[in-house]
Amino acid sequence: MNCRTVRNGLLNEEYYEIDHSSGLKIFVMEKPDYSGAYAIFGTKYGSVDTCFKLEAEKEYTTVPEGIAHFLEHKLFESEELDAFTRFAETGANANAYTSFDRTCYLFQCSQEFEKNLEILLDFVKAPYFTEETVQKEQGIIGQEIRMYQDSPDWQVLFNLLRGMYSNNPVRIDIAGTIDSIAQINAELLYSCYNTFYNLSNMALAVVGNVKKETVLNIVDRVIKPEAPVKFEQIIPEEPKEVSQKLIEEEMGVDMPKFALGFKDNLTTAVPSVKKTLTVNIALDIIAGKVSPLYSDLMEKGLINPFFGKEYFVGRGFAAPMFTGESTSPDKVRDAIIGKIEEIKEKGITDEDFDVSLKKMYGMAVLAFNDVDDMANNIIDAYFNGQSLFDTVELYKSITKEDVEKAIKESFDTENYCLSVIK
Repeated sequence: MNCRTVRNGLLNEEYYEIDHSSGLKIFVMEKPDYSGAYAIFGTKYGSVDTCFKLEAEKEYTTVPEGIAHFLEHKLFESEELDAFTRFAETGANANAYTSFDRTCYLFQCSQEFEKNLEILLDFVKAPYFTEETVQKEQGIIGQEIRMYQDSPDWQVLFNLLRGMYSNNPVRIDIAGTIDSIAQINAELLYSCYNTFYNLSNMALAVVGNVKKETVLNIVDRVIKPEAPVKFEQIIPEEPKEVSQKLIEEEMGVDMPKFALGFKDNLTTAVPSVKKTLTVNIALDIIAGKVSPLYSDLMEKGLINPFFGKEYFVGRGFAAPMFTGESTSPDKVRDAIIGKIEEIKEKGITDEDFDVSLKKMYGMAVLAFNDVDDMANNIIDAYFNGQSLFDTVELYKSITKEDVEKAIKESFDTENYCLSVIK
């Protein structure tokens, strides 16, 4: 077992990075001044991972869409007490989530940390699937899919993704479809579990009033060593152009909802952390809450406080996005495109760059006040091949020219999609 201390002198923060003998990567940040602890156990496996091949196999396996999310649900079950019941007995707040490129299981507690961590590690590493329980879950997740289909906020996003992407599985709901989950069986679940839930593809992060030795003792007791599983994943080739520029749907909403995305053409599987930070600074300069464009759109009544922006990224996809509510989504789109073109022509001012850079840097530093943010950010960084402190350090290297270049490269005003729920 190898253990090293990762430290940042500027933040006066440190954590342990441990290569456990079982094959699991473990991160522990001791925060003795905090009253509780937060733990997250994740695998680099999400809804886009529908085609894969083990190293010893010749052919790729294609599995039904939504199986990663289905697997997350099923792991909480067991032959005896399900995991939620076990956590309820300790008073811990437990949850799980599946995203496009990862699945994570977590809990937060103020007491009985050792027992809670043991429960977390135990149920994630003890799959129990039968055809009967799979069929039961198909009905439950089918209801969840229908619920999301009735959600305007969910539909405006996935309509946008379907408009931007022709082949990437990101265009499919994380939970899959009614038809796709009907194809899931216990054998497929075990196949995906044995491939992606191998310890070499997973990580555990614990932050709070805990000791490294305590965490390691529990892992030693609960987790059995595993030989690494090597596999390949396919990211479908994606055309440069969006599939559609406009998608409209009618639903029961008080005010139209919109999502505007600019399809970023990637040269790597995932954008670098520096690029992600740079594009987020660009988004803030274009339409942040202190930007002239935001003020103008608010004064004209074209947006409301629900307006937001993000750089939507993952394995094989990336897109700067603007979302919100508006009586005239087309006018918001035109205003944003106009601002982007103006910046491309005139550049950005030193003042705008400095304000946005300091704002984003400050938000990154503030995240170190929350145990859940720190644990989640450790996992995010590790799965992206980075360290927790890289983000803070990288901000120092970003220049105004970097942001101007990002706006020219990642905001193609001819290659966008506008999704509207009327």
